[in-house]
Amino acid sequence: MWVATGFLAVAFLGAGTYKLSQPKERLATSGTGWVEDFSPVTIKLIAAAELAGAIGLVLPPLVGIAAVLSPIAAACLALTMLGAVLVHLRRREFRGLIPALVLMFLAIFVAVGRFAIVPF
Repeated sequence: MWVATGFLAVAFLGAGTYKLSQPKERLATSGTGWVEDFSPVTIKLIAAAELAGAIGLVLPPLVGIAAVLSPIAAACLALTMLGAVLVHLRRREFRGLIPALVLMFLAIFVAVGRFAIVPF
C-alpha cells in the first residue's frame, strides 16, 4: 500500500509542481493541449489541488496526526483524474487517457485500501 501511495504522491507532486511553475502558453506548447480549454487561474488551481493531494497522501500518516486524511486525499485525487479522463475524452486526446486512467485506478486502490483493507 505504501508503494502505491508513494508512487501517487511522487506523480502528483511532479505534475502539480510542473503546472504551477509554467505559464499556460508553455504548457500548451509542451504537449498538454487540454490547457487551451481552461483559464490560467484554473490551471493553477488544478496544480494546487494535485500538490495538496500529494502532501495529503503521505504527511498525515507519517506524522501520526489525522491519518484518515490520506485515503480522503486519494479519493479526491481519483475524482481529479476522473475529470482529466472526461476532458481527454471530450477533446479526443486518447493518448492522454492512459496515464489519467492509471492514476485514477491507483488512487481508487489506495483510497479503498486505506479506508477498508489496511487502515492506519
